[in-house]
Amino acid sequence: MTIDVPAAPLPDKPNGHRFENNVVLITGAARGQGRAEAVRFAAEGADIIALDICADLPTAPYPGATPEDLEETARLVEKLGRRIYTSRTDITDYDALSAAVDAGVAELGRLDVVIANAGMTTAAPAWEIDLEHWHATIAHNLHGAFYTAKTTIPHLIEQGTGGAIVFISSVAGLKPMPLIADYVAAKHGVTGLAKALAIELARYRIRVNSVHPHGVKTDLKPGLPAMIENDFDYNALLLGSLPDQMSEPEDIAAAVAWIASHEARHVTGIQLPVDLGRTNR
Repeated sequence: MTIDVPAAPLPDKPNGHRFENNVVLITGAARGQGRAEAVRFAAEGADIIALDICADLPTAPYPGATPEDLEETARLVEKLGRRIYTSRTDITDYDALSAAVDAGVAELGRLDVVIANAGMTTAAPAWEIDLEHWHATIAHNLHGAFYTAKTTIPHLIEQGTGGAIVFISSVAGLKPMPLIADYVAAKHGVTGLAKALAIELARYRIRVNSVHPHGVKTDLKPGLPAMIENDFDYNALLLGSLPDQMSEPEDIAAAVAWIASHEARHVTGIQLPVDLGRTNR
Protein backbone atom coordinates (compact mmCIF):
# COMPACT_ATOMS: atom_id res chain seq x y z
CA MET A 1 0.00 0.00 0.00
CA THR A 2 1.34 3.39 -1.02
CA ILE A 3 0.20 6.49 0.82
CA ASP A 4 0.98 10.01 -0.32
CA VAL A 5 1.95 12.03 2.71
CA PRO A 6 1.97 15.81 2.31
CA ALA A 7 5.10 17.77 3.05
CA ALA A 8 5.45 18.73 6.69
CA PRO A 9 4.15 22.27 7.17
CA LEU A 10 6.33 24.92 8.68
CA PRO A 11 5.44 25.68 12.30
CA ASP A 12 2.55 28.14 12.03
CA LYS A 13 0.82 27.83 15.38
CA PRO A 14 2.08 29.86 18.31
CA ASN A 15 2.97 28.12 21.53
CA GLY A 16 -0.35 27.54 23.26
CA HIS A 17 -2.18 26.42 20.09
CA ARG A 18 0.24 23.90 18.61
CA PHE A 19 -2.20 20.98 18.81
CA GLU A 20 -5.44 22.66 17.80
CA ASN A 21 -7.80 20.11 16.17
CA ASN A 22 -5.41 17.26 17.03
CA VAL A 23 -6.16 14.13 19.03
CA VAL A 24 -3.53 12.86 21.45
CA LEU A 25 -3.56 9.38 22.98
CA ILE A 26 -1.87 8.91 26.36
CA THR A 27 -1.42 5.71 28.35
CA GLY A 28 -1.11 5.89 32.12
CA ALA A 29 -3.15 9.09 31.99
CA ALA A 30 -4.91 8.91 35.37
CA ARG A 31 -2.24 10.71 37.39
CA GLY A 32 1.39 11.84 37.48
CA GLN A 33 3.15 12.42 34.19
CA GLY A 34 0.23 11.06 32.18
CA ARG A 35 -2.21 13.54 33.70
CA ALA A 36 0.27 16.39 33.27
CA GLU A 37 0.64 15.46 29.60
CA ALA A 38 -3.13 15.30 29.11
CA VAL A 39 -3.58 18.74 30.66
CA ARG A 40 -0.66 20.25 28.71
CA PHE A 41 -1.89 18.98 25.34
CA ALA A 42 -5.48 20.01 26.12
CA ALA A 43 -4.27 23.48 27.05
CA GLU A 44 -2.65 23.62 23.61
CA GLY A 45 -5.86 22.70 21.80
CA ALA A 46 -5.89 18.89 21.63
CA ASP A 47 -8.63 16.42 22.41
CA ILE A 48 -7.44 13.49 24.50
CA ILE A 49 -7.73 9.71 24.53
CA ALA A 50 -6.80 8.80 28.11
CA LEU A 51 -6.11 5.18 29.03
CA ASP A 52 -5.16 3.77 32.43
CA ILE A 53 -5.52 0.46 34.23
CA CYS A 54 -6.80 2.26 37.38
CA ALA A 55 -5.87 -0.62 39.67
CA ASP A 56 -3.17 -1.78 42.03
CA LEU A 57 -0.47 -3.90 40.39
CA PRO A 58 0.43 -7.01 42.42
CA THR A 59 4.18 -6.57 41.96
CA ALA A 60 4.35 -2.80 42.54
CA PRO A 61 5.31 -1.56 46.03
CA TYR A 62 3.02 1.47 45.77
CA PRO A 63 -0.74 1.96 45.21
CA GLY A 64 -1.99 2.15 41.66
CA ALA A 65 -4.16 4.83 40.13
CA THR A 66 -7.89 4.76 40.80
CA PRO A 67 -10.98 5.33 38.65
CA GLU A 68 -11.39 8.60 40.54
CA ASP A 69 -7.92 9.65 39.38
CA LEU A 70 -8.92 9.10 35.76
CA GLU A 71 -12.15 11.03 36.33
CA GLU A 72 -10.09 13.93 37.68
CA THR A 73 -7.93 13.91 34.55
CA ALA A 74 -11.11 14.06 32.48
CA ARG A 75 -12.44 16.93 34.57
CA LEU A 76 -9.23 18.93 34.10
CA VAL A 77 -9.25 18.38 30.33
CA GLU A 78 -12.92 19.30 30.01
CA LYS A 79 -12.33 22.41 32.13
CA LEU A 80 -10.02 23.54 29.33
CA GLY A 81 -12.84 23.14 26.83
CA ARG A 82 -11.51 20.00 25.18
CA ARG A 83 -13.09 16.60 24.60
CA ILE A 84 -11.75 13.47 26.25
CA TYR A 85 -12.36 9.75 25.82
CA THR A 86 -11.37 7.68 28.85
CA SER A 87 -11.00 3.94 29.24
CA ARG A 88 -9.88 1.73 32.10
CA THR A 89 -7.52 -0.41 30.06
CA ASP A 90 -4.59 -2.69 30.86
CA ILE A 91 -1.82 -1.99 28.33
CA THR A 92 -0.54 -5.57 28.75
CA ASP A 93 -3.87 -6.89 27.39
CA TYR A 94 -3.40 -6.45 23.65
CA ASP A 95 -7.01 -7.13 22.65
CA ALA A 96 -8.41 -4.76 25.27
CA LEU A 97 -5.91 -2.05 24.33
CA SER A 98 -6.68 -2.42 20.63
CA ALA A 99 -10.42 -2.11 21.31
CA ALA A 100 -9.90 0.99 23.48
CA VAL A 101 -7.71 2.65 20.84
CA ASP A 102 -10.25 1.94 18.10
CA ALA A 103 -13.11 3.25 20.25
CA GLY A 104 -11.25 6.42 21.17
CA VAL A 105 -10.30 7.19 17.58
CA ALA A 106 -13.85 6.49 16.42
CA GLU A 107 -15.30 8.85 19.05
CA LEU A 108 -12.85 11.72 18.57
CA GLY A 109 -12.42 11.31 14.84
CA ARG A 110 -8.67 11.06 14.29
CA LEU A 111 -5.27 10.43 15.88
CA ASP A 112 -2.20 12.65 15.66
CA VAL A 113 0.07 12.02 18.66
CA VAL A 114 0.68 8.86 20.68
CA ILE A 115 2.38 8.99 24.08
CA ALA A 116 3.37 5.60 25.50
CA ASN A 117 3.67 6.73 29.10
CA ALA A 118 2.37 3.90 31.29
CA GLY A 119 4.91 1.94 33.31
CA MET A 120 5.86 0.55 36.70
CA THR A 121 8.93 -0.44 38.70
CA THR A 122 10.08 -2.43 41.70
CA ALA A 123 13.50 -2.68 43.37
CA ALA A 124 15.82 -5.52 44.38
CA PRO A 125 19.30 -6.83 43.55
CA ALA A 126 19.14 -8.45 40.12
CA TRP A 127 19.71 -12.02 41.33
CA GLU A 128 16.92 -11.62 43.89
CA ILE A 129 14.27 -10.49 41.40
CA ASP A 130 11.74 -13.30 41.25
CA LEU A 131 10.23 -14.35 37.94
CA GLU A 132 6.84 -12.83 38.71
CA HIS A 133 8.37 -9.39 39.23
CA TRP A 134 10.68 -9.72 36.21
CA HIS A 135 7.86 -10.67 33.85
CA ALA A 136 5.52 -8.00 35.24
CA THR A 137 8.10 -5.23 34.82
CA ILE A 138 8.93 -6.29 31.26
CA ALA A 139 5.22 -6.61 30.43
CA HIS A 140 4.16 -3.21 31.72
CA ASN A 141 7.14 -1.25 30.43
CA LEU A 142 8.21 -2.96 27.20
CA HIS A 143 5.34 -5.15 26.00
CA GLY A 144 2.88 -2.36 26.82
CA ALA A 145 4.93 0.16 24.85
CA PHE A 146 5.05 -2.18 21.85
CA TYR A 147 1.33 -2.93 22.10
CA THR A 148 0.61 0.81 22.21
CA ALA A 149 2.63 1.32 19.05
CA LYS A 150 1.16 -1.70 17.27
CA THR A 151 -2.44 -0.66 17.96
CA THR A 152 -2.01 3.00 17.01
CA ILE A 153 0.39 3.02 14.06
CA PRO A 154 -2.18 1.67 11.56
CA HIS A 155 -4.47 4.60 12.41
CA LEU A 156 -1.65 7.09 11.83
CA ILE A 157 -0.62 5.50 8.54
CA GLU A 158 -4.18 5.21 7.21
CA GLN A 159 -4.92 8.80 8.12
CA GLY A 160 -2.02 9.86 5.90
CA THR A 161 -1.20 13.13 7.64
CA GLY A 162 1.95 12.14 9.51
CA GLY A 163 2.09 12.26 13.28
CA ALA A 164 4.29 11.77 16.31
CA ILE A 165 4.93 8.92 18.73
CA VAL A 166 6.69 9.64 22.01
CA PHE A 167 7.89 6.81 24.24
CA ILE A 168 8.47 7.74 27.87
CA SER A 169 11.62 5.82 28.66
CA SER A 170 13.93 6.79 31.52
CA VAL A 171 17.52 7.62 32.36
CA ALA A 172 17.50 3.87 33.09
CA GLY A 173 16.95 3.43 29.36
CA LEU A 174 20.29 5.13 28.70
CA LYS A 175 22.50 4.21 31.65
CA PRO A 176 22.78 1.24 34.00
CA MET A 177 21.30 1.72 37.46
CA PRO A 178 21.43 -0.71 40.38
CA LEU A 179 18.52 -2.51 42.02
CA ILE A 180 16.18 -2.06 39.06
CA ALA A 181 17.72 -4.42 36.51
CA ASP A 182 14.30 -5.46 35.23
CA TYR A 183 13.31 -1.82 34.71
CA VAL A 184 16.68 -1.00 33.12
CA ALA A 185 16.28 -3.90 30.70
CA ALA A 186 12.72 -2.89 29.82
CA LYS A 187 13.53 0.80 29.33
CA HIS A 188 16.60 0.02 27.21
CA GLY A 189 14.20 -2.06 25.12
CA VAL A 190 11.82 0.88 24.81
CA THR A 191 14.70 3.07 23.63
CA GLY A 192 15.66 0.55 20.97
CA LEU A 193 12.04 0.13 19.86
CA ALA A 194 11.68 3.88 19.40
CA LYS A 195 14.86 4.07 17.32
CA ALA A 196 13.78 1.21 15.06
CA LEU A 197 10.29 2.65 14.54
CA ALA A 198 11.76 6.07 13.72
CA ILE A 199 13.44 4.52 10.69
CA GLU A 200 10.46 2.42 9.63
CA LEU A 201 7.88 5.22 9.93
CA ALA A 202 9.89 8.11 8.49
CA ARG A 203 8.47 7.60 5.00
CA TYR A 204 4.98 8.21 6.42
CA ARG A 205 6.21 11.40 8.10
CA ILE A 206 5.52 9.85 11.49
CA ARG A 207 8.25 10.92 13.89
CA VAL A 208 9.26 8.67 16.79
CA ASN A 209 11.33 9.81 19.76
CA SER A 210 11.91 8.82 23.37
CA VAL A 211 11.99 11.08 26.42
CA HIS A 212 14.13 10.10 29.40
CA PRO A 213 13.16 11.51 32.80
CA HIS A 214 15.06 10.82 36.00
CA GLY A 215 13.52 11.58 39.39
CA VAL A 216 9.98 12.89 38.96
CA LYS A 217 7.52 13.73 41.72
CA THR A 218 4.92 11.05 41.00
CA ASP A 219 3.55 8.01 42.79
CA LEU A 220 5.89 5.69 40.86
CA LYS A 221 8.59 4.96 43.44
CA PRO A 222 11.94 3.36 42.51
CA GLY A 223 12.44 1.66 45.84
CA LEU A 224 14.52 3.93 48.06
CA PRO A 225 14.32 1.48 51.00
CA ALA A 226 16.03 -1.17 48.86
CA MET A 227 18.86 1.26 48.07
CA ILE A 228 19.37 2.01 51.74
CA GLU A 229 19.17 -1.67 52.67
CA ASN A 230 21.79 -2.56 50.06
CA ASP A 231 24.11 0.28 51.09
CA PHE A 232 23.97 2.34 47.90
CA ASP A 233 24.65 6.09 48.06
CA TYR A 234 21.28 7.64 47.23
CA ASN A 235 22.77 11.03 46.36
CA ALA A 236 25.44 9.61 44.07
CA LEU A 237 22.91 7.46 42.25
CA LEU A 238 19.93 9.71 41.88
CA LEU A 239 20.87 13.38 42.01
CA GLY A 240 21.67 15.32 38.85
CA SER A 241 23.78 18.40 38.24
CA LEU A 242 21.10 21.06 38.57
CA PRO A 243 20.14 22.20 42.06
CA ASP A 244 16.56 20.90 41.86
CA GLN A 245 16.38 17.45 43.40
CA MET A 246 13.49 16.20 41.25
CA SER A 247 11.48 17.23 38.22
CA GLU A 248 7.79 18.00 38.29
CA PRO A 249 5.44 16.04 36.01
CA GLU A 250 4.81 19.29 34.16
CA ASP A 251 8.52 19.49 33.25
CA ILE A 252 8.24 16.19 31.42
CA ALA A 253 4.93 17.19 29.82
CA ALA A 254 6.54 20.37 28.44
CA ALA A 255 9.33 18.38 26.80
CA VAL A 256 6.88 15.86 25.35
CA ALA A 257 4.70 18.66 23.94
CA TRP A 258 7.69 20.23 22.22
CA ILE A 259 9.02 17.04 20.67
CA ALA A 260 5.54 16.09 19.44
CA SER A 261 4.92 19.52 17.90
CA HIS A 262 5.64 20.90 14.44
CA GLU A 263 8.44 22.90 16.00
CA ALA A 264 10.33 19.60 16.15
CA ARG A 265 9.21 18.48 12.68
CA HIS A 266 12.77 17.46 11.71
CA VAL A 267 13.50 15.65 14.98
CA THR A 268 13.09 11.88 14.93
CA GLY A 269 14.92 8.92 16.41
CA ILE A 270 16.46 10.86 19.29
CA GLN A 271 16.68 10.20 23.02
CA LEU A 272 15.81 13.40 24.89
CA PRO A 273 16.97 13.40 28.52
CA VAL A 274 14.94 15.58 30.90
CA ASP A 275 17.00 14.56 33.86
CA LEU A 276 18.53 17.54 35.69
CA GLY A 277 21.85 16.66 34.07
CA ARG A 278 21.95 13.12 35.50
CA THR A 279 23.28 11.53 32.30
CA ASN A 280 26.28 13.88 32.42
CA ARG A 281 27.41 12.60 35.81
